[in-house]
Amino acid sequence: MAEIATSSSRPRVLSGHAPHRQAAPGQLHGALANWVKLQDSAQYECYFFIADLHALTTDYADTSGIAPNTLEVALDFLAAGLDPKKCTIFVQSQVSSTTNCRCCWG
Repeated sequence: MAEIATSSSRPRVLSGHAPHRQAAPGQLHGALANWVKLQDSAQYECYFFIADLHALTTDYADTSGIAPNTLEVALDFLAAGLDPKKCTIFVQSQVSSTTNCRCCWG
């Protein structure tokens, strides 16, 4: 059996943010600032995502805000200093394997 090649031998960081609304200042100075430090350290292989599927667990009654809020969160990520050349940024629903995610769908 062939071994699966990994892109890096560095430890991986994976974290996300649900697109409920625009990021609060505390999030910008807290989580996002720490994410930028992690990506800039080059010590970790960083993956940051917008958890639009997780937003369905609280915004199920009116999902109309999820798509525009997803864009706003992406802009917040970039404005805070996340650099797609240094980390991977993605939208959860755009990864086909997440549609079978048991953490979302029980």
